[in-house]
Amino acid sequence: MNNPSSEVHPLAPFLPDGARVLMLGSFPPKRVRWSMEFFYPNLQNDMWRIMGLLFFGDKAHFLADPKHFDRERIMAFCRTVGLALYDTASEVVRLRDNASDNFLQVVRPTDVCGLLDRLPECRAVVTTGEKATETLVGQLRCQRPAVGGSAPFEYAGRRMQLFRMPSSSRAYPRSVEWKAEFYRKMFAAVGMI
Repeated sequence: MNNPSSEVHPLAPFLPDGARVLMLGSFPPKRVRWSMEFFYPNLQNDMWRIMGLLFFGDKAHFLADPKHFDRERIMAFCRTVGLALYDTASEVVRLRDNASDNFLQVVRPTDVCGLLDRLPECRAVVTTGEKATETLVGQLRCQRPAVGGSAPFEYAGRRMQLFRMPSSSRAYPRSVEWKAEFYRKMFAAVGMI
């Protein structure tokens, strides 16, 4: 039975056919902060600006308008490049009334191995922040990489890499361009750019 103050993940995993990379955050913000029904929905999160800058040379590429990301364009992009998305927590308790990872208590971690079973072509897992990395390393039984680094691991006979990226949250006080450089190196390492 669920803890009455817990929240169950509101989205299904996005696992497009042929995905080569599984990107995992920690948990979505409260719906009141969403600008779309998809991952990294908060307009104050830089993930889709990072992707727009790296793949299209335009931070605003994935904006539908000044207050919303373009969900359909983002989903089509992810399918095209082979990017799967979910989070490392399937159920959490917010210790404060915000989206900060520092105040998320993981009640039920996501079965990431189960996700990888559904992604036979995946060769890299990417975490987008400290809480996501912390929640994941025990499941994968691999070393915890430094921010911007990676660690090898093996899963079901596949040689894989875990990449630890800086948080795309604006609470992490760095520019989009600074964050994008870490993501650029990771996408280059996996042959996506």
